[in-house]
Amino acid sequence: MSTDKAPGKRQRSAGEGADRLQAVTQPVRNIPTYDLLDQASLDRLHDVSLMILDEVGIVFLQDEAKRILKEHGARIDGDTVTFAPELVMEYMEKAPGQFTQLARNPDHSAIIGGDHVCFAPVYGPPFVYDAQHGRRRATLADFDNFVKLAYLSPHIHHSGGTIVEPNDCPEETRHLDMLFSHIRHSDKAFMGSVTSAENAADSVAMAEILFGKDEIRQEPALLSLINVSSPRQLDDRMLGALTVYARARQAVIITPFILSGAMAPVSIAGTIAQQNAEALAGLAYAQMVEPGTPVVYGSFLTNVDLKSGAPVFGSPESQLGILASAQLARRYNLPFRSGGMFASAKVTDAQAAYESVMTMLPAIQAGTHFILHAAGWLENGLTAGYEKFALDCEVLGMLERQIQGLGDLSDEEMALDSIREVPPGGHHLGTPHTMKRFRDAFYRAELFDYLDFDMWQAEGSQSAVDHAQAYIENALTDYEPPELEPEVERALLDFITTRKRELIPG
Repeated sequence: MSTDKAPGKRQRSAGEGADRLQAVTQPVRNIPTYDLLDQASLDRLHDVSLMILDEVGIVFLQDEAKRILKEHGARIDGDTVTFAPELVMEYMEKAPGQFTQLARNPDHSAIIGGDHVCFAPVYGPPFVYDAQHGRRRATLADFDNFVKLAYLSPHIHHSGGTIVEPNDCPEETRHLDMLFSHIRHSDKAFMGSVTSAENAADSVAMAEILFGKDEIRQEPALLSLINVSSPRQLDDRMLGALTVYARARQAVIITPFILSGAMAPVSIAGTIAQQNAEALAGLAYAQMVEPGTPVVYGSFLTNVDLKSGAPVFGSPESQLGILASAQLARRYNLPFRSGGMFASAKVTDAQAAYESVMTMLPAIQAGTHFILHAAGWLENGLTAGYEKFALDCEVLGMLERQIQGLGDLSDEEMALDSIREVPPGGHHLGTPHTMKRFRDAFYRAELFDYLDFDMWQAEGSQSAVDHAQAYIENALTDYEPPELEPEVERALLDFITTRKRELIPG
């Protein structure tokens, strides 16, 4: 995206938002979770999931994984693996209920689980979109831009992974460029590559250079996304990466990619049961590889439009899936991943906003710990939107405030003195209580407009997209990278150079 200032648009000052950089704080949940299911319904979903694992099974398309599973008591029939219910639960109990992922700035290390909430950017789109240039294939420059924007946002707590696919980099080596971008342009925690076992091993090696080999075995430096190919299949690429990460005690998110009506039954209950079986299989396998491996129970569940076959995001069925899946994760005492600013919309418009909030609100209500795709998602995940990213971050700020709850009910919060002071028909605008707190009493979205109509018109009748575009241009122009020790940077670059020569000889 161009960093040239857009003519005729109100520009935000270069320092605006700079002070936020030091205020990146992972929010702690202080509101209750919403339980969709009663205990009998939760037990029913759990029991049916174990029946699927025991009687139908999951396909594991890797010989090493099948050997490990057999050694730990699973039944193997060709590529199909079945699990006795007690075996599944034995290994589920070995997984930690919470862990901390290292960041090179210790203040930005991410706590995954408990009452903490972690927002991470969109993951995986091959295209990008901005209002000035439209839709186009993503490049490494776009990838760098999104890492920088995530670093600058106080409401993004994790740098993410493949924020976009840099199509101008060779496929064999682009994982190295993406990992280095996360390390060089941000000091927040980041995700590893999962496209092969070899790429996962490269991710571990770079994390060892950055943090130390022993250090990352004590607390993970990588959190990586392992997708189950629904229905009921883990392929060799995912299993290869999962095995590498588990052996190195790096955290993994086991997430079935499941679309009700296509890769699962049209009934949401059946879809949830299948998803739970798939997730449990991957989670148990990780513990068989290395007991105590940090894991996250992941859910990426929505439905298809049965007329077109296209995925539908923000549907009421997907909201029910999030709420029920979160309860299952809590049953197993595991951190939960779901949600995101999902939208089928192609541009940053009202549809994009409505669909995104329809998915994020149940994710917040469900008590989700790690929310991937929390900013930037467009076009069913095919596109990362620049303006969408900035506006999503504003909504994340609002959700952070909601997560904090009402707060204490102290005398200061109840403001009785101020209530006594202001007469009927008066106002609280100038009371000591207001003057003491007015700077931070309420969350204020910097990219939303609160002017009256005449002032808004005098300012150029700008939309939220206009404000977002101006913010992005200024943010990328004024960006300054966090400090990285020169010897660490040299070691990383030497490793990358060597691996590129090995992967693309000549």
